[in-house]
Amino acid sequence: MFEKSTKIIFIDGKWKEVDDGKGVAVYNPATLEPITEVADGGSRVTEEAIQAASKAFPGWSELTGRERSRILYKAYELMSEDAERLGEILTTEQGKPLKEGIGEVKGAANFLLWYSEEASRGYGEWIPSSIKSKRMLVIPQPVGVVGAITPWNFPSSMITRKIGPALAAGCTVVLKPAPETPLSAIEIVKIFERAGMPEGVINLVTGDAQEIGNAMLKSKEVRLLTFTGSTAVGKYLMQESAEHVKKLSLELGGHAPSVVFEDADIDKATSLVLASKFRNNGQTCICTNRLYVHESIADQFTAMLTEKVSQLKIGSGFEEGVELGPLINEQASEKVHSHLRDAVGKGAQVVLGGAEWEGNLEGYFYKPTVLTDISDDMLIMNEETFDPIIPVQTFSDETEVLQKANDTDYGLAAYIFTENTNRAIRASEKLEYGIVGVNDVFPAVAEAPFGGIKQSGNGKEGGHYGMEEFLEMKFVSIGIG
Repeated sequence: MFEKSTKIIFIDGKWKEVDDGKGVAVYNPATLEPITEVADGGSRVTEEAIQAASKAFPGWSELTGRERSRILYKAYELMSEDAERLGEILTTEQGKPLKEGIGEVKGAANFLLWYSEEASRGYGEWIPSSIKSKRMLVIPQPVGVVGAITPWNFPSSMITRKIGPALAAGCTVVLKPAPETPLSAIEIVKIFERAGMPEGVINLVTGDAQEIGNAMLKSKEVRLLTFTGSTAVGKYLMQESAEHVKKLSLELGGHAPSVVFEDADIDKATSLVLASKFRNNGQTCICTNRLYVHESIADQFTAMLTEKVSQLKIGSGFEEGVELGPLINEQASEKVHSHLRDAVGKGAQVVLGGAEWEGNLEGYFYKPTVLTDISDDMLIMNEETFDPIIPVQTFSDETEVLQKANDTDYGLAAYIFTENTNRAIRASEKLEYGIVGVNDVFPAVAEAPFGGIKQSGNGKEGGHYGMEEFLEMKFVSIGIG
């Protein structure tokens, strides 16, 4: 599927080898076998990419929205047609089950479809004047060069969710994918190349994350940074971007609570909680991290959830029926162990799992785990978890559980399970999160805004709000005689 080495970057419409010839190995997380090598780009290469994007900006931004739309729509078509092959690449470098990988690619293509339509809808405003001799206009204009830094857990959809609206708005892009999953990014750039994207509009640099990121921060030409990743890195980007007062769009960490009320449909709620927690092996920023179940249904709910979790199949993402692939790396595995040790040491009971999977693969696999007797002081109730452990805590009072759900610096996503409409609306309004799912654990769609509050970031991705991040509103005041 892959060449032995793909030590190339994409700058100004050309695939180029990095001069020093160094490469960064990409591994299959299920087997820990090397797949290929990609270019080890650094600050010099990044600056070259920024200059190419800057040079291309006037021509791209001056096209009509409809002209940009045609290229985005062609890229959508090409990506959709090639979804199975792209899904195989994604699964190979990221580890998630192939069905999930193909689904992610199709979802990623949908962002290109949505923003191909939004490209023609960058509306401004005519402001009624209070002065007879004055006319006032608000004109939306693209920000300029965008630095896009994407994560490994969704290596296709996180790219199109960022560069789709940026390109639709008229911005040019320098893309830096996660070092663990650069191959999906390479294929997406090739799709845009085939779709007829002008030279320099999209540029790709792989390699050292800190060196590439710092080059983006130091450059005056990069007017906006869009980043998905940890809150710690997001804070660093905020500090360092102050020198040039860059715009920032940050989708950071999450610690999502799921609250199951006593009137919930237990069968439906257990299935949805399972789908939320164990999608991508728990390695998602919006998956259920803390599960609160009303005490009157806790035993029944936990028993049913545990039975469903016990049926999850672990293994290579290419194996038929596999629902849980590997953790991404050793660091992720160590975090699982630390969370489990801490919880058990503070009194948690392991109902299911609680150990590494002893299969025939070398990757970092962990059994899906259900814990009960959970206390608020446990790490797993306070730190973002990227693993297949679900802690079940009981509650008796609605006000109390919503306070617990809000008692965190994170504010990305939260979930409610109830059949009571009044409660659903009341709790949704009280939860301090940018996204609330009511009997729904898959809120991320192209047409709706996605983003957190508090220390889970700022800005929105998706919907017409997503394109607004990449636009500046210019006020034009006209005096008339």
